[in-house]
Order: sequence, then structure tokens, then C-alpha cells
Amino acid sequence: MLITILGSGTSQGVPVIGCQCPVCQSKDPRDKRTRTSILIRTEQVTVAVDAGPDFRQQMLREGVSHLDAVFITHEHKDHIGGLDDVRPFIFSQGNHPMPLYVDESALPEIKREFSYAFEEHLYPGAPTYDVHLIDETPFDFGDLHVEPIKMKHYTLTCYAFRIGKFAYVTDLSEVSEHLMDRLQGVEFLVLEALGPKPHYSHISLQQAVDVAKRLNVKKAWFTHCSHSIGKAHDVNAQLPTNMMLAYDGLSFKV
Repeated sequence: MLITILGSGTSQGVPVIGCQCPVCQSKDPRDKRTRTSILIRTEQVTVAVDAGPDFRQQMLREGVSHLDAVFITHEHKDHIGGLDDVRPFIFSQGNHPMPLYVDESALPEIKREFSYAFEEHLYPGAPTYDVHLIDETPFDFGDLHVEPIKMKHYTLTCYAFRIGKFAYVTDLSEVSEHLMDRLQGVEFLVLEALGPKPHYSHISLQQAVDVAKRLNVKKAWFTHCSHSIGKAHDVNAQLPTNMMLAYDGLSFKV
């Protein structure tokens, strides 16, 4: 299984528009962060987890020519804003609706945002979606065995996705024991770390490090990073050797 970090930034991305801080002015490509998502590729399937506003740019950057499904963590704009851009995949793959795996609490916002894709009489060229409602029941997609894990993201429900020894965990406001129990045995972890300070709807870098240590993972990559986290070079130098900030375009095999 090949995991690619499509985007590793927060809802504003990095650099932030108009910001003159050292991170936003950095020339290091690891400090250029589009909105958070990943791509999972196996011998049988290619799946995106979330499709944010930078989805088109990310697909072009990674040369993705086929997509089998999109798994949705939650309904915030930085995670669903690019769902219209699955149209080229739909058109080139026989006009089959794109499978969306999404919780019922997030679906109304998707239907509101992309109402033209759910109308009885579709506008020509509109995207079409094959909606699969998820809860914490594991499901199989191709050669992936997926375990959704429900989390709290301030007032919203958000989902982590575990696939064997790998887990993708982003947009959580608290680290519950339920989550920790479901992540036991994970060896490769992509986990959000917003910045150095606590936040009402995200966990901090120190909280993320603590989670990775408790799980005793082989490798952890921290994502959904804001410009406040600092320059990647400086932060990585302070992290345990098996942990680092994720960056756009990073790929690794599990």
C-alpha cells in the first residue's frame, strides 16, 4: 500500500494569504502546505481521503489518472471543497458515479454545497456520486479492509480510517480512550498536529507526539499543520527520530 500526502496544511493553507511570518515566507518546499488529504494506492484500488479546495492541483501534481473512491472524514470546506473536481475521473471511467464513503451527519452539507449533483434532473456535465453511508462498522473496498473510527471535532463528528497497521487521523479536538483502543497495534500513523498551542478543535504537536509514543508506532507523520507550527526543518530536529512533519508530496509504503 502506497500512501501519498496530497496536502498537509490547515483550512487556510500555508503560506497564509498576506502573512509575512518566517514560515509563510520560507523557501523550503516542505513549508508549502495545501489543504489536508491523502491518496491510498494498492494493486487493486486508488482512493482519496477527502477532497479539499486544492484537490485538482494535487491530482495534477501527483499525476493521478484513475480514482476509485473518496472517503470523507467530515464536512468542513477544506475537506470537501474539491468534490466537483472528481468529474474528469467520472467522465474518463465510463461515466460511473464516484463512490463517496461518508457519515450521515456530513452528507447534508455535501448535498447543500453540491446541490446540482443531487437534483432529479441533472445539469449536463454535473458530477454524480454513489453514496455509501459509514459508521464504525468495518467495510471492504477492493483489497482494503477499512475500519472507520468516530472522533470528536469540536461540535462535529469526524472519522479516522485504519487500514491494517496504518491509520489516518486528522481533525480531532480530543484524544479519547475509544480512539486509543481502536488504534492499538498501528505501526504507521498520519496524525494531525495543528501547532504548538492547544486549540479548541484540533490537537497540538505535543499531544500528537504523546499519542504516537503511547501507541509505540514505528513511524509517525504529523499533518494538518498551521504556519504557527514553525519551519519543518526546525521542528523535525526537535522531534523523536521516528516522527516528523508530513509534507505535500511525501510518499511511503506500508
